[in-house]
Amino acid sequence: MITPITHILPYTVVQRRRLLPREGKVGVRQGQTVRATDVIATAVLKPSHTMLDVAAGLGVRRAAAAELIERYEGDKLETGDVIARKTGLFNRVVRAPVSGRIVLMTDGYVLIEEKQAPFELMAGIPGEVTELVHEMGAVIETTGALIQGIWGNGAIDFGVLNVMSENPGDELAPAQIDVSLRGAVLMAGTCLSAEVFQRAADQRLRGLILGSMPSEFIPTARRLPFPLILTDGFGRQPMNPAAFRLLSTSQKRDIALNAEPYDPETGMRPEILIPLPPSDAETVSDVGRLETGQRVKITRAPHKGGWGVVEVLLPGRTLFPNGLRLPGAQIRLEAGESIRVPTANLEIINSS
Repeated sequence: MITPITHILPYTVVQRRRLLPREGKVGVRQGQTVRATDVIATAVLKPSHTMLDVAAGLGVRRAAAAELIERYEGDKLETGDVIARKTGLFNRVVRAPVSGRIVLMTDGYVLIEEKQAPFELMAGIPGEVTELVHEMGAVIETTGALIQGIWGNGAIDFGVLNVMSENPGDELAPAQIDVSLRGAVLMAGTCLSAEVFQRAADQRLRGLILGSMPSEFIPTARRLPFPLILTDGFGRQPMNPAAFRLLSTSQKRDIALNAEPYDPETGMRPEILIPLPPSDAETVSDVGRLETGQRVKITRAPHKGGWGVVEVLLPGRTLFPNGLRLPGAQIRLEAGESIRVPTANLEIINSS
């Protein structure tokens, strides 16, 4: 059975295909070195339009409005520019309410396509552009330590890692964040106070890595000006031992965070990358075949967040307490207990 993989690797080759949601302009070249926050492509995603009734604005018949319009289709406008005017006993002027471009003029109406800041696609990881995708983006390749998370707030940035917890379950307190950490990326086991986010924003952190946080913090986390990645989920869960071990031994190293949300269609998920010099390594896949002896993580209740090893792949379909017959596996948890779990509730942990 094909099963999602969570990668927690001390060294690997990472390739990421970074694409715009729609066709746009690619701004990098093949072979170029980029940082995680470099913009590699841009596109206008959702053009907005404003329709002006010039005839009504000037108080004239529609047939006469065309003679009073001083602009042409294709003209660029800034807010306040005169579009049409009527002189005489009562002067009237129609001005552009927005900046943009005239895309249509007909029957006394003017349609303006509003000027918009384009969507900017960042590289997401530091590395080399190995392939260009026409009008859509690029493939970027790099080497280093890779840690994939469970949830991210959508931001991208990089900085120097500061380890704030001695143990995987240690809480990050607001008082720990002071001016000495400005521009840093912080790592801790969990966060139980929303004040942490305010202190982090005030000190202009470049990123925050947590094992978990309460789900009610999600709206606040999404508004943060820097990336936040959870490695394990919501509530009060300690950071998993593989991620904690790798991060806690990377104090003061440069680190890149791509906190883009998990996309089940592409398999992309929030990622933490610690760049390292090239060496012999293989690229990684986001799915794999479940086998005995593999380390796995349980993704759904009643054992959600548990880690263990696949002891047996159960034949056929197994009857579970919820009344469903599903493909399953027997898992020995780290605490020693042996349980049966539907294979759909498992993720392979690649931490070799």
